[in-house]
Amino acid sequence: MYQLEEETEADWWEVEALYDLCFAPGRTALSSYRLRDGVATVAPLCLVLRDETGTLAAAIRYWPAEVADQDILLLGPVAVHPTRQGEGLGGLLINESLAEAKRLGWERVMLVGDAPYYSRFGFKKLEGVVMPPPTNPDRVLGLELVRGAWDGVKGAVTKARS
Repeated sequence: MYQLEEETEADWWEVEALYDLCFAPGRTALSSYRLRDGVATVAPLCLVLRDETGTLAAAIRYWPAEVADQDILLLGPVAVHPTRQGEGLGGLLINESLAEAKRLGWERVMLVGDAPYYSRFGFKKLEGVVMPPPTNPDRVLGLELVRGAWDGVKGAVTKARS
């Protein structure tokens, strides 16, 4: 039994510790982190899953960004504690947060990730959308929450304007 909640300020460091556990030590050097520096998360979409004892099992965050002056959601990171992997918790977080993003009026989502995993949620390789280097273009994926939302949206991904 898990409790799905919006991440709070009190959760921040515990979530960071989960990300440190699940990802390589240099994760904050990735180009996606440059897009997050000094930018607030999209709080209603940043979720945590806790078990019946209150232990953090999984977390997901979203950040605003832009491509060609169009608002986008940058999904990530999403992480599941190694002892909880294989239970579908990552998929649960992704599906719940994407449904909420659509309800809140967001039109397009992108991430840098593995196409075989994220394609099950409808993500596809984005042509003409460029992440800051060094990012493998085959890992730049997008999802339309509104039909046609990525049509004609091309260019460099930049930080959201404050």
